[in-house]
Amino acid sequence: MRRWRGVADTPADLGRTVVTVGMYDGVHRGHQKLIGTAVARARALGRPCVLVTFDPHPTEVVRPGSHPAILTSLDRKAELVASLGVDGMCVIPFTAAFSRLTPEEFAHGVLVEDLHAAAVVVGENFTYGHKAAGNVGTLTQEGRRFGFAVEGIPLAGDEAADGAVTISSTYVRACVAAGDMESAARALGRPHRVDGVVVRGERRGRELGYPTANVECPPYTAIPADGVYAGALVTRDPSGATLGSAPAAISVGTNPTFQGSRRTVEAFVLDFSGDLYGEHVGVEFVQRLRPMTSFPGVDALVAAMADDVAHTRTVLGLPPAG
Repeated sequence: MRRWRGVADTPADLGRTVVTVGMYDGVHRGHQKLIGTAVARARALGRPCVLVTFDPHPTEVVRPGSHPAILTSLDRKAELVASLGVDGMCVIPFTAAFSRLTPEEFAHGVLVEDLHAAAVVVGENFTYGHKAAGNVGTLTQEGRRFGFAVEGIPLAGDEAADGAVTISSTYVRACVAAGDMESAARALGRPHRVDGVVVRGERRGRELGYPTANVECPPYTAIPADGVYAGALVTRDPSGATLGSAPAAISVGTNPTFQGSRRTVEAFVLDFSGDLYGEHVGVEFVQRLRPMTSFPGVDALVAAMADDVAHTRTVLGLPPAG
């Protein structure tokens, strides 16, 4: 998949395209349905499918200080949408000036002049332009005027959830914030993952017999509620591509037994010995095992860690430690 930043750098050899536009944070099952439709339309027309997304999140520009937790980094988003068949990903820098474009200026300038759209596929609740004045209806009118087809796709629902909720990035963020990783995974179609770099921590885990990878995540990352989780540590290359994964017991919190104050994500990789410092990794969360707890002493903490590892093996369907 080709990837570029800013519509001005759109490859000249793309020709006419099928475009889908959105933040696509999480690339959840609703997004996957929408992207799948765009890819199918592109294949039918013999055109490349281009996904347009934004950086930073538009709400931070429109309402400074309101930046939502981010479910997928740009690298992870690129990996996920490429796996769905997208041919190109254009990341538009979302600036104050860009936010002031009228719907017509966006449709003509971005979709027609820069991306040469033959068709545009968006969610049925899609809005665009200054103060979100444009919607699927106005986009359809612009399409008739400028020569591109428009398709608005109904939003997907999570029938397994109580009350059958509509799948959205906001819904997934709420699940993650509550530590409900099963509901998050149903909506995403895979476990929730945070990406980062392994850095040196306090090294207490090593001293206690449970060396952990201390993962430093970018600002605004959607980190689950404090607690202990069963999951996996995913190794990545510097571009963000997934290389492999290994089962892990994961701790999120401030280490209250040691009166910690800095919130960390630490992964104890089962049946592993080695040095991960400086490695680009992802941490996948499968199930929350327990809340974060302050123990009366080191012995009680170590006993709890042993239980956490055994519980992790059970949740992940692994045999007991030899």
